[in-house]
Amino acid sequence: SSLSSDLQLSLGFTWMIACGDPKAKPSYLIDKNLESAVKFIVRKFPAVETRNNNQQLAQLQKEKSEILKNLALYYFTFVDVMEFKVRNYKCVNRSVTLLFLNFDLTKNYLDLIITYTTLMILLSRIEERKAIIGLYNYAHEMTHGASDREYPRLGQMIVDYENPLKKMMEEFVPHSKSLSDALISLQMVYPRRNLSADQWRNAQLLSLISAPSTMLNPAQSDTMPCEYLSLDAMEKWIIFGFILCHGILNSDATALNLWKLALQSSSCLALFRDEVFHIHKAAEDLFVNIRGYNKRINDIRECKEAAVSHAGSMHRERRKFLRSALKELATVLSDQPGLLGPKALFVFMALSFARDEIIWLLRHADNMPKKSADDFIDKHIAELIFYMEELRAHVRKYGPVMQRYYVQYLSGFDAVVLNELVQNLSVCPEDESIIMSSFVNTMTSLSVKQVEDGEVFDFRGMRLDWFRLQAYTSVSKASLGLADHRELGKMMNTIIFHTKMVDSLVEMLVETSDLSIFCFYSRAFEKMFQQCLELPSQSRYSIAFPLLCTHFMSCTHELCPEEVILKFYLSLCNMFLDEMAKQARNLITDICTEQCTLSDQLLPKHCAKTISQAVNKKSKKQTGKKGEPEREKPGVESMRKNRLVVTNLDKLHTALSELCFSINYVPNMVVWEHTFTPREYLTSHLEIRFTKSIVGMTMYNQATQEIAKPSELLTSVRAYMTVLQSIENYVQIDITRVFNNVLLQQTQHLDSHGEPTITSLYTNWYLETLLRQVSNGHIAYFPAMKAFVNLPTENELTFNAEEYSDISEMRALSELLGPYGMKFLSESLMWHISSQVAELKKLVVENVEVLTQMRTSFDKPDQMAALFKRLSSVDSVLKRMTIIGVILSFRSLAQEALRDCCLSCGSQVAMNVYELSSAAGLPCEIDPALVVALSSQKSENISPEEEYKIACLLMVFVAVSLPTLASNVMSQYSPAIEGHCNNIHCLAKAINQIAAALFTIHKGSIEDRLKEFLALASSSLLKIGQETDKTTTRNRESVYLLLDMESPFLTMDLLESCFPYVLLRNAYHAVYKQSVTSSA
Repeated sequence: SSLSSDLQLSLGFTWMIACGDPKAKPSYLIDKNLESAVKFIVRKFPAVETRNNNQQLAQLQKEKSEILKNLALYYFTFVDVMEFKVRNYKCVNRSVTLLFLNFDLTKNYLDLIITYTTLMILLSRIEERKAIIGLYNYAHEMTHGASDREYPRLGQMIVDYENPLKKMMEEFVPHSKSLSDALISLQMVYPRRNLSADQWRNAQLLSLISAPSTMLNPAQSDTMPCEYLSLDAMEKWIIFGFILCHGILNSDATALNLWKLALQSSSCLALFRDEVFHIHKAAEDLFVNIRGYNKRINDIRECKEAAVSHAGSMHRERRKFLRSALKELATVLSDQPGLLGPKALFVFMALSFARDEIIWLLRHADNMPKKSADDFIDKHIAELIFYMEELRAHVRKYGPVMQRYYVQYLSGFDAVVLNELVQNLSVCPEDESIIMSSFVNTMTSLSVKQVEDGEVFDFRGMRLDWFRLQAYTSVSKASLGLADHRELGKMMNTIIFHTKMVDSLVEMLVETSDLSIFCFYSRAFEKMFQQCLELPSQSRYSIAFPLLCTHFMSCTHELCPEEVILKFYLSLCNMFLDEMAKQARNLITDICTEQCTLSDQLLPKHCAKTISQAVNKKSKKQTGKKGEPEREKPGVESMRKNRLVVTNLDKLHTALSELCFSINYVPNMVVWEHTFTPREYLTSHLEIRFTKSIVGMTMYNQATQEIAKPSELLTSVRAYMTVLQSIENYVQIDITRVFNNVLLQQTQHLDSHGEPTITSLYTNWYLETLLRQVSNGHIAYFPAMKAFVNLPTENELTFNAEEYSDISEMRALSELLGPYGMKFLSESLMWHISSQVAELKKLVVENVEVLTQMRTSFDKPDQMAALFKRLSSVDSVLKRMTIIGVILSFRSLAQEALRDCCLSCGSQVAMNVYELSSAAGLPCEIDPALVVALSSQKSENISPEEEYKIACLLMVFVAVSLPTLASNVMSQYSPAIEGHCNNIHCLAKAINQIAAALFTIHKGSIEDRLKEFLALASSSLLKIGQETDKTTTRNRESVYLLLDMESPFLTMDLLESCFPYVLLRNAYHAVYKQSVTSSA
């Protein structure tokens, strides 16, 4: 009966939705070509004269086979409804006594009537019912020559039930006695359940600690299964039941009081899912045409006014009470789970009460006159749902505890008491006696060892036997009348509850706390969730909404699954967890921003004003404007004079801890065979936000080429990471995994989403901004400071190069980019060097004949002078070599900083391979990155021998070009910076590194080629000493110093043989003397 009822409702409602939805509606009902035929069939329904109306129905002739095929499922669903109606009607004329005695029989009897009523109302709401049935029957008649055999009865049913309640009121006249008896038996249950919150509070309902001395006593009741019976179900029974047997309202005051109490509690009832029935209007419309019912109509109007005025506030107060009651219950049971045994009834009562109130609010929020809208907006509903979920979790977790308790209860107490009651029966027929004895034997055979062994219990047979026994003892001529043996009925109802505590805990949870109805109120569901997140005090309960999605599986029927619904609530669960993670991420981001601001206050640049004030105060100088507020020192925000003062950071931490409690509440949840892990959502969002924040904190502006200093970015990143590490105090996530994923991606050119990283941004900035300005002569490399410094020019640069290239900044850059990022930076630098070398080779090719002659004529001054005049692009060669030297000097700074970082991390190991050494920042005689970059330049059209010759001649070209530098004003050596303002001091590094790389590639002797270079260079420079032109020799001594280059391939003895060191010593003396004179 129950299975059939649920299936009929599910099918009926599904097809009602299908017919009402334009997208799911059968195509024949919306086809314009068939519109006139459909209207004709509906107008003539249930009779259609097909033979005399060929013009009207001609179009259907072509479609008859398709109509028959596609409408069959709809048509036979209506036939199933008709068959259910016929069989249901045969069952309703039963003799039923009292709900609290033969509970199962009475409950199923009333449920059957309500299902029947609901189904007929739903059927009447399908607007296209006549069109579907008529079209199918016409197609059937045209195909088979006769109407379908079910059509006459089905057509008549559709016509009869145009006004279903009116028709059913006539049908139920013979059954009024049995139905009214069952309804009146609710007087012992419904009024007691429908109390106000104050009455519940005064009675200390659901409290385990109100009477500590009785805490271990089992919760008992004479009406055990009625205690957790759905209030919503009882109101349906009363309202629909008394409408069907309305005569009793005029003769029985108890019935009238029950009916009026139900009418005052609600303004609408749920028919099925989100389809509602407005009770007051429907009842008034039914009674208005019945003579002598004016008084009942007045009662209905009074009850409607009471429902509109007071029902909202009454249910609001109930929810308020239940929040505190369930919180207390959940807290006590989490501390003492053993109380789940004796107080299981309290748990299921609490769940049922809360479920009823939540469903009432959900149903009435959109279907209640908004005289007091606040009563229908509950921003604390999440808290109530959360404590429901906590109680459900306790029952599932401690199920074995409850099983042990009730197995002992059944075998040690219930079996003994039932046996005594059976023995004391004056009359007990054989069949009833056999059933009773089987109850006693079943309970006596139970033992705790069965629970310990994990045995699966199944008392469904026992409960079904009790159902049969209720049926046997409820008929009017039964030898053993249950109404005459009430103690037996009460005891058996208690025993049935105890058996459910052993084998049906999951089913009990569904019966008392299933909230799958939310699946059909998706807008309200999402709105409640958003309200929960917006209220900081409620965000800790937001996990209740994803947990509710685990209920939705029960909203489908096993014989009629709806995968569309299941897919929908999977997306809903995903959306809830995603929004929770986003909210937490936003809070964490705000905290990080605050902490970054505080860390920024500790940067060295902010201490200048403080030092200035201290110096001025010491010298008693008055600076600044009067009344200028004194700058607060870092740390002032931590000094609290009043505990009540709450800062923004306090609020953020509080909100975050509340939300993280929710995210950390369950490790995972299973929804329709899909496992959701809330913490992974947070981890994923933190990774994405951390990635964006790091890149954002660089403050890179492509238009103005501005970027944050590496040290300041490093400070901000450390502050950010400190906050993220503190998240582990709130949520059990591996934040180290987040750091590894994000920071490793930042060492690459692009991240996993294809977006630029700090590696690409800083690489681009140093190459395109800083080093380009060095090439333009606006910045010089100062070896003494190991930094690039701005030179005084007409157009001041927007940045200070020293603040981006000194030792501390380069170390910060190395720490941010790591070995991988620095390797990318190095490769980018090498690419620029290789492009310069390619241009140099072109210049060598242009002058190859002259250079070949000069290579062998360095000891012939006159010939060398003549050949030198034939050389072209001398300045270009020196400029390009200087650029190479500058780039290599910058790379040297970067490698040194990387080495310092690696040493500080304890990763220094003995490495003999150049590539590994270079990756760790260790200096190498032959730069592997440069070798790789230059190796890629090998041309297919030039032979290796020719390539080698060009490399040798390149060294010759540079060597013979050095004397031209002496005439440049900017070539003057500065002892203060240990270099030249035009960066020619970087030539030495360029010559050493380029020579080493080129002759490694061509497998030549690096030492021999550098000896040759030294011979040519010294010969060319020595000739400057013989020059008399002051312009040509103005910076002769400064240029001499270029030969004082440290090379791993040359010795001082070799230098002495080519260029006497005394000349270098005299050059140093001259430039230092000139520097002192200039300063004076």
